[in-house]
Amino acid sequence: MSEPSETEDRKDDHVRIIREEDVETSGTGFADVRLVHEALPELHYDEIDTSTEFLGSQLDAPIVIESMTGGHPNTTEINRALAAAAAETGIAMGVGSQRAGLELDDEELLESYTVVREAGPDAFVYGNLGAAQLREYDLGTVERAVEMIDADALAVHLNYLQEAVQPEGDVDARESLTAIERVAEGLSVPVLVKETGNGISQGTARRLADAGVDAIDVAGKGGTTWSGIEAYRAAAVNERRHEQVGRLFRDWGIPTAASTIECVREHDCVIASGGVRTGRDIAKAIALGARAGGLAKPFLEPAIDGREAVVDMIDGIEAELRTAMFVTGSGSVKALQDAEYVIGGATAEYVDSRR
Repeated sequence: MSEPSETEDRKDDHVRIIREEDVETSGTGFADVRLVHEALPELHYDEIDTSTEFLGSQLDAPIVIESMTGGHPNTTEINRALAAAAAETGIAMGVGSQRAGLELDDEELLESYTVVREAGPDAFVYGNLGAAQLREYDLGTVERAVEMIDADALAVHLNYLQEAVQPEGDVDARESLTAIERVAEGLSVPVLVKETGNGISQGTARRLADAGVDAIDVAGKGGTTWSGIEAYRAAAVNERRHEQVGRLFRDWGIPTAASTIECVREHDCVIASGGVRTGRDIAKAIALGARAGGLAKPFLEPAIDGREAVVDMIDGIEAELRTAMFVTGSGSVKALQDAEYVIGGATAEYVDSRR
């Protein structure tokens, strides 16, 4: 095996820092959202239907294991556990950026991606490329990312704040929307666009909808801070200026609840992620109009323990979601989208001021 590349080392750094350091922010806005209790739900708990249509497929529950990792041999077993659990429970899963798999000739590294289809032959799995790289790739190269994992969809991630904090970051954001539109029009599978912890505004959601993307993942403020992660990396190599900027911007962004409200005004398939931690959070997001809710960091430690630990966590989240559906009188995900809710606090102020 060849010496690890800069990209491989960065992937390994990310997993290590997420496990060992304080990389959490607060303020998703979900604490300001209250679902209205239904004392007479007129439902049987066991007959509640948690299934949902998602990008042409049917999920057993509106839960997404958000894109986390891949691109380093150390992540192969993590992705194996996640994919096997996603297949067993009928939910969706994304892989981390496939840039390393496309650009580096390394079979062991490639396995960190291809393992997801091996472990989850029937799972809904989506690929992942950055918008910064999308501008450099022709459509054939992007299709290779799809073929690499026999993907059901492709995510294009927007991480320009992270790139600005990285000492080696790509900070040329020009023509990104044009590249997204080109891929959305020509790719063989649906395309979703996701942020990486800073949220998507209504105006950006409108531009993405006009560009033809099939789904938007808000990935708002309130969960893992990639600016904070890159600040730790910058400190380790004595890049003080990047460290300073990373720490300053670690809580930057649109809170997840507010971003969800804005994006559903422009697109009918929105995933709420960014600090989502429970099935009740997912229920709130769906009541706000989302199609599903996504989690990343909470799955990392269970994935290291193996498939059974991930399945156990998914089952717990599904039970929390089902209970929220029961006590709002929502027999289906579609009914939950019509559930009554009240918004207060800073989220109400944010949403009102944005109107």
